[in-house]
Amino acid sequence: MSAFVVLLLVAVFVLLGLVVDGGAAVTAQQAAYDEAEQAARAGAGALSVGALRSGSVQLDQNQAVATAQDFTVAAGHKGIASVAGGVVHVQITYRIPTQILGIVGIGTLPVSASASAVDVHGVTEADP
Repeated sequence: MSAFVVLLLVAVFVLLGLVVDGGAAVTAQQAAYDEAEQAARAGAGALSVGALRSGSVQLDQNQAVATAQDFTVAAGHKGIASVAGGVVHVQITYRIPTQILGIVGIGTLPVSASASAVDVHGVTEADP
């Protein structure tokens, strides 16, 4: 086998790996974003019972963080949640194994997504 054929085979494997493993990475990225969005929404729904009893709507920050993190664990990937200014932020980061790129030394690909949510309450009406 000549050096040209060997280089051509390596290039074909790399291209095939980019298509197959790249597609898997894009799918995982979208799934991670969906997971982060849903976790942030779940956290944003954790309202303070004491504030509700006094007539105001306020986020229970500790419960919001716990609810969002519990959601990410239940969905399959541990996430980090935080609350700032009544907005719940969720960050999810993990790695997925490759199918073909492992042949050329790339065993995993990173997946990362973040999303934020805020509780919207009351009735809104568009201006006529």
